[in-house]
Amino acid sequence: MTPTSFADSADSAASFAPRIAIIGSGFAGIGMAIRLLRMGITSFTVYEAAGDIGGTWRDNTYPGAACDVPSHLYSFSFEPNPTWSRAFGGQAEIFAYLKHCARKYGVERFIRCNAKVVAARFDETRQFWQVEIDANGTREPIEADVVIAASGPLSRPAMPQIAGLERFEGKLFHSARWDHAYPLEGKRVAVIGTGASAIQFVPQIQPRVAHLDLFQRTAPWIMPKPDKPVGPRAQWLFRHLPFTQRFVRNAIYWQLEARAIAFVVNPKLMKLPMKFGLSYLERRVKDPALRATLTPNHRLGCKRVLLSSDYYPALSQPNVDVVTTGIREIVADGIVTEDGAHHAADTIICGTGFQVNDVRAPFEVTGIAGADLGEMWLRDGPEAYLGTSVADFPNFFMIVGPNTGLGHNSMIYMIESQVQYIGDCLRELRRRKARTMNLRADVQREFNARLQKDMQHSVWVSGCHSWYQTKSGKVTALWPGFTFSFRKRTRRVRAREYRFAR
Repeated sequence: MTPTSFADSADSAASFAPRIAIIGSGFAGIGMAIRLLRMGITSFTVYEAAGDIGGTWRDNTYPGAACDVPSHLYSFSFEPNPTWSRAFGGQAEIFAYLKHCARKYGVERFIRCNAKVVAARFDETRQFWQVEIDANGTREPIEADVVIAASGPLSRPAMPQIAGLERFEGKLFHSARWDHAYPLEGKRVAVIGTGASAIQFVPQIQPRVAHLDLFQRTAPWIMPKPDKPVGPRAQWLFRHLPFTQRFVRNAIYWQLEARAIAFVVNPKLMKLPMKFGLSYLERRVKDPALRATLTPNHRLGCKRVLLSSDYYPALSQPNVDVVTTGIREIVADGIVTEDGAHHAADTIICGTGFQVNDVRAPFEVTGIAGADLGEMWLRDGPEAYLGTSVADFPNFFMIVGPNTGLGHNSMIYMIESQVQYIGDCLRELRRRKARTMNLRADVQREFNARLQKDMQHSVWVSGCHSWYQTKSGKVTALWPGFTFSFRKRTRRVRAREYRFAR
């Protein structure tokens, strides 16, 4: 497949064939590819670093891996799945759904696996992007008129920065790189971290291990997960009467969207759900000392709210200890805490999340006059316009970019909004017969100033520190508003906010 460039394209819509490089093949990359095909554009390639598509749902195969957004909403709006087996989809089922979408909409033939993008540099003279690919150890240059980064923020596992990590002689791995060949039966296991992954895999491995030490820095808020099987009768209705599934999807959406009022409008409204959360903790954990250890010390929503109905019962078992003393170092046979206590371990599992803030962009991105996206993000924190465009990086778009994450609803909704926006950008390029479009710096500056001002009313700046923020406290991961307001902003591109070049 050798697509033509802008310069070689005719003026008609049918021959509009920019060379487009989509980076990543999760929901964002697959969704973007489907949109391009629906627009009649076939001059694109999806570059995937791994050997298969799937992104997050390919990589995170740890025991108990599942979504915390209901299945009927955590899917493309144009491709409902009437055969979800549970209210909350598991990893294998979501992964299969993504592969089904790629196959059904003809995206598979546009995907190139084992092709990791390591750099993208804008050529100002010739007005296109020089993309560098690492294909199984061989560097390969690619030219693209448009680059769409769809790798997402949760693609790079973060290992803890603890002294002596390299000295550990047992088995060590991150939850996003789970070693299924390693038997946990009868092992002394140390789990570092109590985030979204840990609360799912800890209950799964607890019955199998001899002893489990869970190292907790901050107790998370846990709410019960209303998960249940989707019976054959409901699946029959969804399959034969599709409007019933659309009704369920809309009902879930508005139920979740209503929560944004407490997240971004008036965090004081969190008092009632906090009472419910503490009541749930009291019902599930009978031991007063353990209950005190597991009681959060921050406002609900300031950090990610977690859903689980089996986490608290697992921690109440006799073979589990929750350790709140800070880790001093890791030694050959375990972990030593600040109080000098030695916690023997055969295995250390790091449920320590992903590299989101205070890190460079996932790959080298160089724009006009040598502008370095990685350096900019390290200096100022990740920043973009609508999480999609960045000034001085013409024809470079992102999906699930800065400040597009959610604490209350489905990211697929946000992804579809950005896909719509990028599609409209391409239509505007075609309409103007332009070669590039570059976001105005003042537009990005004013947008982010307003965004951070709106953020000051949110629960995410209520006193805690989380992966939503940079070390300086700037919230760069989340959208401080309703998802339908983001959808409205991304429905059409405002051409006056860009500079176009022929």
